Amino acid sequence: MPIIDVHAHVGRWQFHLTTGDADTNLAQMDRYGIDLQIVSASEAVVYDAVAGNAALREALESRPRLYGYAVVNPNRIEESAADLRRCLDTGRFVGAKIHTHYPGRLPGCREMAEAFDVVAEAGVPLLLHTWGREVTLLPELVEARPGLRVIMGHAGGDAWREAAHAAAACDRLYLEHCRTATDAGRVAYAREAGVPVERLLFGTDATLIDPCVSLGVIRDARFTEEELERVLWRNAAELFGLKVGTDLPPHM
Repeated sequence: MPIIDVHAHVGRWQFHLTTGDADTNLAQMDRYGIDLQIVSASEAVVYDAVAGNAALREALESRPRLYGYAVVNPNRIEESAADLRRCLDTGRFVGAKIHTHYPGRLPGCREMAEAFDVVAEAGVPLLLHTWGREVTLLPELVEARPGLRVIMGHAGGDAWREAAHAAAACDRLYLEHCRTATDAGRVAYAREAGVPVERLLFGTDATLIDPCVSLGVIRDARFTEEELERVLWRNAAELFGLKVGTDLPPHM
């Protein structure tokens, strides 16, 4: 069946890795059968959001299997708001990405609230880096912004239990479970907490992490065939307005 990866990156990192340009993403996608991938620029995440988003715009022009997240920097909100509009106008960006630890802003602070407002006004899904108990604040923050839909990247990281209960409490919070430590039972715990399969998404953190890690987590979750279809592609297609298949244009 098709696969849509909702959490990936293009570019090099400050770690000792062999990641490279967008063609590295495509090579990995071919290896693992991933049809479409939604990416942010590593440069935009860790250093300069505007410059990184600009470089990603160029990379996306000739690679129709990749779509972009425009990174929003909560510390430079007016600049990021204008840049988000520029990116979305290209038709190649389908969402926004906000990291919490690199800019040093966590949910609950004024800067993050303003960033949420910007994304809510834009009307696109937000991939939010989540790692810690601050995920407990997200239901209230999302409910206060009609139309805002937030993917909890890494499903809260080490706070995956708290993230599961947060997602269960708000129907516009989604869980995406990629991370380096594949704690057993995370997906099962989320489902027992009340998160429906319709709000579980597949992400890999490629090319920072090899997609085989997340594919193993999906395998071990023991989804039914119908559930697997939803998690691997249908939920993402509906959330982002994407089409998959050789006989269809990839973006509605």
